[in-house]
Amino acid sequence: MGSRLETDFLIVGAGIAGLRAAIELAGAGRVLVVTKEQLGESNTNYAQGGIAVALGGEEDVELHLDDTTRAGDGLVNKTAAAILVEEGPLRVEELLEWGTRFDREHGELMLTREGAHSRSRILHANGDATGAEIGRSLLQHARSIPNITLAEWRTCEELITDGDTVIGLVLVTRDGERQTVSARAVLLASGGAGQVYSDTTNPAVATGDGIAMAWRAGSEIADMEFYQFHPTALSLPGVPRFLLSEALRGEGAWLRNSRQERFMERYHLLLELAPRDIVARAITREGIGASPGDTLPVYLDMRQVTGLNLNQRFPGISSFLREHGLELGRDLIPVRPAAHYLMGGVKTDVHGRTSLKRLYAAGEVACTGVHGANRLASNSLLEGLVFGARAAAEMREETSFSARMEALPEHTLPEYTPVRRTSTTSPQPSPHTPPVADLAASIQHTMWVKAGLLRDRQGLEGAAEDLRDIAAAIPRTNTRPAIELCSLHAVATLIVRSALAREESRGAHYRNDFPQRDDVTFQKHSVVSGDGRVQFVEE
Repeated sequence: MGSRLETDFLIVGAGIAGLRAAIELAGAGRVLVVTKEQLGESNTNYAQGGIAVALGGEEDVELHLDDTTRAGDGLVNKTAAAILVEEGPLRVEELLEWGTRFDREHGELMLTREGAHSRSRILHANGDATGAEIGRSLLQHARSIPNITLAEWRTCEELITDGDTVIGLVLVTRDGERQTVSARAVLLASGGAGQVYSDTTNPAVATGDGIAMAWRAGSEIADMEFYQFHPTALSLPGVPRFLLSEALRGEGAWLRNSRQERFMERYHLLLELAPRDIVARAITREGIGASPGDTLPVYLDMRQVTGLNLNQRFPGISSFLREHGLELGRDLIPVRPAAHYLMGGVKTDVHGRTSLKRLYAAGEVACTGVHGANRLASNSLLEGLVFGARAAAEMREETSFSARMEALPEHTLPEYTPVRRTSTTSPQPSPHTPPVADLAASIQHTMWVKAGLLRDRQGLEGAAEDLRDIAAAIPRTNTRPAIELCSLHAVATLIVRSALAREESRGAHYRNDFPQRDDVTFQKHSVVSGDGRVQFVEE
């Protein structure tokens, strides 16, 4: 029997949404923030380009809303988007008060432009390390608040429920000890799930644990078919898909095909600054060879950019490229799309409330509909700030400090059944079960080939069959690798089921067999319930 802990508010994840929520909650009780690895290891830390915010007054706010709505391809929740752009300036002002060092020129904040933005409104820090700087300042501020406890190396296994109410969770420490934590309210701020694909810009921790836990507990999950593939990740054999920020194109980079032709004029009037889904598909099409399976190189070109010190503007990117013999402004940089950001997730309202009582979600793990079918560049950090704060305010309001703390059941820890809700049966693995790493690689390969940037029914049905086979081999153990494998399997299942159900093309979801957008039938959000059925609902 493991140890038992109590807290008032439990937050899963220490990225931008989790830390901002912790700061908001600290005045109302004890806050425990758990993170799977060391503090600072999250998608927030890897965010390069910047944070989009309308600091130019009411007109800028309206334009930011228009840009967000257009990029979302007809599916943006306009209430959520209005909250994002209207509350964004206040949240960024707080960051400045807490010591976030955004880049300045002559004392004024520097603003740049990225894809699908109508004007320059992107703040950046240390050139191309914006997320790391925001995370640093939030973590420093959180550490100064006595009521906040930060716990590293805790892998979250399962939510504990009493009927339709979440009362705590089970986690596993670095030493393998299982612990139960009871809380008045739980916030999922566990980030994305890019590791479900073989090619991703996400760090290894992004395995979708929060989404998987919420689904297994019975929470509704929305819009999982909309996975954004960043157009420009470094494409070198044996090298990780290092993100080459959209800010490069904002500063004038061009895209060229294998014939060194600039090709984006064939795809969109905004050329290289078109929405990400359009640019990613254009690169994919330009890279298709004459024979099945053949690929052609596509390049990012900054040789024509003048009047800008590229090493100074993009120090992190420049340093990484130099390690591989490449240099911005001198070389053509080979690129290809990679899985980057999940627009879907645990379905919430604009206050972070899920379909389960006392369970909240914010940031990439959540789905308010704010991004619609395709996220506008650099809106993700802003989303974490705005909706992390809003979810915390709602938790504080709905869960009074004098509320009774439900005692966790006085029995042994719940049996770990990781593939519940992902398969109709749960056969025991054979003695010859493949290693966990091989099973994870199988999921990633299947998702990349059959449920990636370009989809069709045959591929998606093949992916569903592969996932059913993999489910039978998943070990029923509570080690971190096994827990993450179960999370990947759950996320993959949700993506495939949702993508099969949406028989149209919209935003980041493209069906070769249904290439047109169908507003009559599908201008709605997909929702997967606990039994795995997919329904389409209005906002």
